[in-house]
Amino acid sequence: MTDYMTMTAESPPTRSTAIKLYDESGFAGMRKAGRLAAEILDALVPHVVPGVSTGELDDIVRRMTIDGGGVPATMGYRGYEHSCCTSINTVICHGIPGDRRLAEGDIVNIDVTPMVDGWHGDSSRMYIAGEAPIKARRLVEVTYECLMLGIEQAKPGGHLGDIGYAIQRHAEKHRYGVVRDFCGHGLGRVFHDSPEVVHVGIPCTGPELKPGMFFTIEPMINIGKAGIRMLEDGWTAVTRDRTLSAQFEHSIGITETGCEIFTISPKGLHCPPYAG
Repeated sequence: MTDYMTMTAESPPTRSTAIKLYDESGFAGMRKAGRLAAEILDALVPHVVPGVSTGELDDIVRRMTIDGGGVPATMGYRGYEHSCCTSINTVICHGIPGDRRLAEGDIVNIDVTPMVDGWHGDSSRMYIAGEAPIKARRLVEVTYECLMLGIEQAKPGGHLGDIGYAIQRHAEKHRYGVVRDFCGHGLGRVFHDSPEVVHVGIPCTGPELKPGMFFTIEPMINIGKAGIRMLEDGWTAVTRDRTLSAQFEHSIGITETGCEIFTISPKGLHCPPYAG
């Protein structure tokens, strides 16, 4: 049985196994944090080019987060020391920014989470440095389609299994692997909260979606098999078979009639190639 709890302004921002249901003030907080996340990802478009280092991109994220009135939620989180994650080519997620420079044709996911007035705007987007091979471009396109098909299922009365099923069906139609080891999550005034949003599933199973639920959908899709391998740094996950991986992420809230995407691009820069 799934437990739900209604949140008020006086409710403590602590992680819980119960799924939190937020009111309009929560939606307002998430809109502000989500907007900043989306603006940061928009602003990165002209900077993701061959030759730029992931550390330089991290510096941009940090400056924009602070200038926008937020703080990077990742800095200091379980010992993490950076403002974003930069996951290149065969890296599935949680790639650490540093001295590595992007090469022509690299695909990279940049994941940001500005915290604004206590609310977390968690989002990631794929970028292509220069011109990538067609198989890489197609992986990126299909991964974005998976995200949006999952979001289409995010509506009151539905179930989390509906979201996972829509993502899994589309990815596997293209013979891609859906990563099971990482998933989306609840969020709000807590960075990672209940529920877990798995990107595979069976329709009409899992917790029921109710108005006021906030969570991320963030499918990680591999060209090859779904298996992962963790690097010695304890953060970076790579494809076990060394094939390319892609990911997109939005933070959303369930409304009375469907869902609201808090992290939608203000400039319409949803999926590369970007015109901005």
